[in-house]
Amino acid sequence: MAKVRKRVVIAGRVQGVFYRVTMREYAQALNVNGWVKNRHDGKVEALLEGEVEDLEKLIRWCYQGPPGARVSAVKVKTEQYTGEYAGFEIKHWGW
Repeated sequence: MAKVRKRVVIAGRVQGVFYRVTMREYAQALNVNGWVKNRHDGKVEALLEGEVEDLEKLIRWCYQGPPGARVSAVKVKTEQYTGEYAGFEIKHWGW
């Protein structure tokens, strides 16, 4: 199976609603590696690596998010797969 890497930026009411925690749980269940973080502009950003089908499932989830989230936009950018991550972590604030 093909491995891919995607950078996802989610806008809307996505901070303070357990978006990152819930995304980490789902990513781990799907064997997706990478990270998720809150951004200073109020958005959530994630870097995802894994199998195509698993990333597609996680990205579909991003459009809804956890209960309490109100997603207004999701931007997805494909990047070069590196395989540099082993697991999925929540990062602290970043640009």
